Amino acid sequence: MEKFELESGHCQSGSCHCGDCGVEFPELDCSKLHEECGVFGIYSYDKDIAVAPCVYHGLVALQHRGQESCGIAVSDMGKFSHHKDMGLVSEVFNKQKLDELKGQIAIGHVRYSTAGGSVVENCQPLVMRYVKGTLGLAHNGNLTNAYELRSELEQRGAIFQTTIDSEVIAYMVARERLKCHAVEDAVKAAMQKLHGAYSLLVMSPRKLIAARDPKGFRPLCMGLIDNNYVFASETCALDAVGAKFVKDVDPGEIIICDENGMRSDRSLCTKDIAHCVFEYIYFARTDSRIDGVPVYESRRQAGRQLAKQKPVKADIVIGVPESGIDAAIGYAEESGIPYAKGIVKNSYIGRTFIKPDQSQRTNAVRLKLNALKSIVAGRRVIMLDDSIVRGTTMHRIVNMLREAGASEVHVRISSPAFRNPCFYGVDIPSKDDLIANQHTVDEIAELIEADSLDFLDLDSISKLTCGANLPLCTACFDGRYPDGITSHHMSKDDEVL
Repeated sequence: MEKFELESGHCQSGSCHCGDCGVEFPELDCSKLHEECGVFGIYSYDKDIAVAPCVYHGLVALQHRGQESCGIAVSDMGKFSHHKDMGLVSEVFNKQKLDELKGQIAIGHVRYSTAGGSVVENCQPLVMRYVKGTLGLAHNGNLTNAYELRSELEQRGAIFQTTIDSEVIAYMVARERLKCHAVEDAVKAAMQKLHGAYSLLVMSPRKLIAARDPKGFRPLCMGLIDNNYVFASETCALDAVGAKFVKDVDPGEIIICDENGMRSDRSLCTKDIAHCVFEYIYFARTDSRIDGVPVYESRRQAGRQLAKQKPVKADIVIGVPESGIDAAIGYAEESGIPYAKGIVKNSYIGRTFIKPDQSQRTNAVRLKLNALKSIVAGRRVIMLDDSIVRGTTMHRIVNMLREAGASEVHVRISSPAFRNPCFYGVDIPSKDDLIANQHTVDEIAELIEADSLDFLDLDSISKLTCGANLPLCTACFDGRYPDGITSHHMSKDDEVL
């Protein structure tokens, strides 16, 4: 059978521009899923708290959600300042930059471009001046009606500086603010016209507003440092800054922090919820809790379910770092086959590096992962990973294990097979580029040169919430989009999704 390869090694989804100018992004592996974005914000009542360093540490904890760009914006009694650029948080900020960002309110953002190009103009937070003053906005998610809203705004004279849907949200809030008494009312009015996924932090001169879309696609939580309110995409960022977890922002909820304290508007909350299943399978950090569910336990449960559904005789169970490790531990516990560390990840690769020619481009996986020969040599190996998208990376990992001496390699995937694109902030390619739509499971196993391959059953997805019975969006697996959208309504080639 003809080997499945990605032509040129570049992303073909229409939303990842990782081949520009000869600079490659090893962390943005085109045959793997990409993180979305992360947001972090603080409203401080304590003059002794330096808000910019606090946001910096929160963003470092959220770095796994986006490695392309980052930024921080602050308000000092209504005077805005901000800094953002391409690169990791530690590359973009230093002590001098942080010292220049003084204020009482701050928001920050780490980004991976699921919509709009990977260019500095698209870095967040967005800071815009309009007739009512200045507004800062950080957004995680994708709008499904961004194109329509953008076209409407352009017809009315709006001039856009970016290609991201987050600017559409900022414009909508600014436009509604002209008709509203308060910025939180403008956010609420805008939310009723936005479709899709959005966890927002909106900063006005004297207020910090956190909002989550009514279906709750993307996560958002709230914490406290003494009496100062902190918001973050994941609880691991609260831990990083010493904040006490208070609650998850509920789907549809708007939380306002100002000089009078904190208050909540729940008038847009509904029971029609659809949390993204891939926060539990892949995106969130292992030590986070997403909507009350421990991510580690969720992934461990996926491994347990795989061991029950797809048993195979082997000597050891290993996981592909990082998310595959948790599932491998669960598989080993359920099957009784010992877990071992069979693959080592290089954690010190920079965000970008130059790969001069095609031969080096194809070896990118080896710069990140390497097999432990002393562990896998001569053994039958069960390898757990979170997903197979195009199959190219998995093929290289299986070959790496065989070259290290593994006698058998059995691949188990802790999610069902991808068959549909995502329009809510996950960079899944078009249906034609998904290997599960082109081949049977047995054919994929042959293409990646595995002795066997199995995916988690779709019926087991509900068990990933560890008894919490959370409603999950599984459209990437079954095509059932929560808001009724169908794949033919949208194009991954649109600049703004």
